[in-house]
Amino acid sequence: MKLKNRLIISFFIITIVPVMLFSALMIAMKGFIRQATEEQLISNEIFHSFKDYMDETGKFDELIMNFCVAEFIILLLTAVVMVAWIYRGIAPQLKILKNAANNIKEGNLDFSVASNGTDEMSEVCNAFEDMRIRLINNAKDRLEDEAEQRALISNIAHDLKTPITAIKGYSEGMLDGVADTPEKQEKYIRTIYNKANEMNTLINELTLYSNIDTNKIPYNFQKLNLSSYFSDCIEELGMDLENQHIRLDYSNFVDPDVQIIADPEQLGRIIHNIVSNSVKYMRADVPSRIAITVKDVGDFVQIEMADNGKGIATKDLPYVFDRFYRADTSRNSAAGGSGIGLSIVKKIVEDHGGKIWVTSKENEGTTMYFVIRKYLGGLS
Repeated sequence: MKLKNRLIISFFIITIVPVMLFSALMIAMKGFIRQATEEQLISNEIFHSFKDYMDETGKFDELIMNFCVAEFIILLLTAVVMVAWIYRGIAPQLKILKNAANNIKEGNLDFSVASNGTDEMSEVCNAFEDMRIRLINNAKDRLEDEAEQRALISNIAHDLKTPITAIKGYSEGMLDGVADTPEKQEKYIRTIYNKANEMNTLINELTLYSNIDTNKIPYNFQKLNLSSYFSDCIEELGMDLENQHIRLDYSNFVDPDVQIIADPEQLGRIIHNIVSNSVKYMRADVPSRIAITVKDVGDFVQIEMADNGKGIATKDLPYVFDRFYRADTSRNSAAGGSGIGLSIVKKIVEDHGGKIWVTSKENEGTTMYFVIRKYLGGLS
């Protein structure tokens, strides 16, 4: 039943029912007094007073009628005022909510139903406004996610095409007999192997990226000796960078017995991703160099990874850890990359209770810094 009909029914109940009840009561009272006087249930003085008045029946009936009319008028005015007050307090806000619901149904969220009142309908309007704002934010997040997914697909399509093209070309060269010497065959096979590794790295990044979005990175935290871990890591990196004619400098200023709590695989991913990013943006006019420095900074150890590459523009520095962001937006860039490597690094560092930041100057190089908490006798 609509609010308007409910108010009309309530109006008639408020005005008519009391009058009918009062009239019935007065009639019953009149009969009771008459019976009481006849049966001498009232004192003689009261009896004679009522008897004289009851003889004037017309005056008594007139009194009852006047009282009922006055009561009806008072109740009528009261009911009209109350109904109007209630209706004016509810109906306009209900109309606003109806229009808002129709706008949402049509996909239009550009409106407001916020209210400054303190009544229940104002609370409903404000709750509706909160819902509208949340819908807007969800729509924006969805659009941003869709844009990121399109960027990811575009990046991956481009970055998979490069190694696949190389693998296909070198494979055809071997099939056509172009690689007609053992040296050429070894070179072709090594190139195919390296390109396959690039594809594997990219696929691993995508897998880890999907785990980041669902907060399901498979961590295996362990107590690690920092010096031993970095010695092994630097040895592995040194061989790889040497093959790319890149010099690697390593300095460790931390006591040999310092330990950390970390996932060795994911910590290695941090280092390899940062190094890989440096390698992509090396300069051709100077000998390439990467320097890794480990320092003791109180309750943390700080790792600095510096290169002498192209550097990052000041305007790009705040965004280097954003997903899919590339300082070099050219799709013809030989650097490639999915654009998610550093965002993965940031996520892993933060999940280890650390922090990462970057400094850079164009044509001078970039330095990545991150800190990991020491093991101080408990898993803090």
